[in-house]
Amino acid sequence: MQSTDELTNLLRGLNGEYIPPAPGGDLLRDGAGVLPTGRNIHALDPYRMPSAGAYERGREIGKQIIQQHLQEHGTYPETVAVLLWGLDAIKTKGESLGILLELVGAEPVKEGTGRIVRYELKPVSEVEHPRIDVLGNLSGIFRDTFVNIIELLDDLFQRAADAEEPEEENFIRKHALALKSQGVENVAARLFSNPAGDFGSLVNDQVVDGNWESRDELANTWESRNVFSYGKQDKGQARPQVLKQLLQTSDRIVQEIDSVEYGLTDIQEYYANTGGLKQAAEKQGGKKVTASFVESFSKDTTPRNLDDLLRMEYRTKLLNPKWADAMANQGSGGAYEISQRMTALIGWGGTVDFTDDWVYDQAADTYALDVEMAKKLCQANPEAFRNIVGRMLEAHGRGFWQASEEKLQQLRDLYDLTDEELEGVTVE
Repeated sequence: MQSTDELTNLLRGLNGEYIPPAPGGDLLRDGAGVLPTGRNIHALDPYRMPSAGAYERGREIGKQIIQQHLQEHGTYPETVAVLLWGLDAIKTKGESLGILLELVGAEPVKEGTGRIVRYELKPVSEVEHPRIDVLGNLSGIFRDTFVNIIELLDDLFQRAADAEEPEEENFIRKHALALKSQGVENVAARLFSNPAGDFGSLVNDQVVDGNWESRDELANTWESRNVFSYGKQDKGQARPQVLKQLLQTSDRIVQEIDSVEYGLTDIQEYYANTGGLKQAAEKQGGKKVTASFVESFSKDTTPRNLDDLLRMEYRTKLLNPKWADAMANQGSGGAYEISQRMTALIGWGGTVDFTDDWVYDQAADTYALDVEMAKKLCQANPEAFRNIVGRMLEAHGRGFWQASEEKLQQLRDLYDLTDEELEGVTVE
């Protein structure tokens, strides 16, 4: 009966009149509160995160993460690093929070208006697994946007650390007691991000500039940029001992992919943050750490292995002839997009040891050694083409790619030609 609101309120908006506000979203995911349509939508109410749908999906993902670890190792993970990014939290109404709450064994408590006022610990006897410790890695957007959620989570971790429960059933308490015995302050700190008011791990800056020698160097950069704790007590205080212990005990990493428009190979932030975290955890713990990703835009809640996703993305994008032609035909911008992905390939090699030769071989054949493609890219954007070729040579130099001497020589010759092109010498 109220379906006329869309047209009615469109006309009101064009007239500069008042339109009643309401949350936007999907009827199935977000509930009847999004109806009727035709109102002035806002992204979400941060005091209602996670939504009921996001909480249930997050719980399912959390259970699968634990189950996968049990199947692979025969033990429960002691610590799981959960990436809390602002945009995926907004798009999913807090699905990543649902993952975290399942791992800890907690649930949202609402007041009469529906607002969440507390994340309550369930009795450990009702949780189907031990309380898993969590390293919550906050993006700058999440840190600055969801202060109320950060304080609720901090309160949850403090109560979990203080709970009178056996250490084998509560890994948060186990780790907190170990830190307390060393005289560390705020042993329940679990939410880490960049310095207050600053953004990014700077790992991607190092990769773009090429000024790094070892994977440990990238791990150290990530750690130094994410050592800052946030919560009710901390507003960006450095807690290196707490972060170090969480990294040492991290067995898995889980993150949501919130868009079909871009993936792990498309933007630098994924390897700079998730890849950097994985490398830091492996450096501190001295063991391999599994990174899993979940597509929040599909109904499948299965966490997928990082290497498998990277291989799939490279096959469907960078090495896909249709994608390559579409980018090349876009001119300067398309050449830049190809160049960005070649840089990201170095980033994944440096942070998670992704070194599949076939990716580099096919990239070289597609973008550099194909005469027509190389000419098109070089004319459209000489600097981007120079970067494409340069990253291939860098990959070989860093041991990421075992290329044939013939291919390497062809690439060196191309790189020299692009040097001349950039210096204004016409190359026939």
